[in-house]
Amino acid sequence: MSYDEELRGRQLRIGTKQTTKAVEIGTAAKVFVARDADPKLTSKIVTLAKKMSVEVTYVDSMKQLGKACGIEVGAAMAAIVNE
Repeated sequence: MSYDEELRGRQLRIGTKQTTKAVEIGTAAKVFVARDADPKLTSKIVTLAKKMSVEVTYVDSMKQLGKACGIEVGAAMAAIVNE
């Protein structure tokens, strides 16, 4: 299953702040990180996700991740959250 199929129709948190919060409070089931996003942002979420035992999947670009999340702009990261 591709990441865009995995994201479709799911409860999401998009962007750095929302994704980080979802991981911190334990509602994130899986995190998606764009490879071309600023490493200063992405390294923190990758470390946090590993610490919280949340799977991290890399996506080629912010543009692709944003499109897969159903938004018109790029996204550095997104999380699938448990309802």
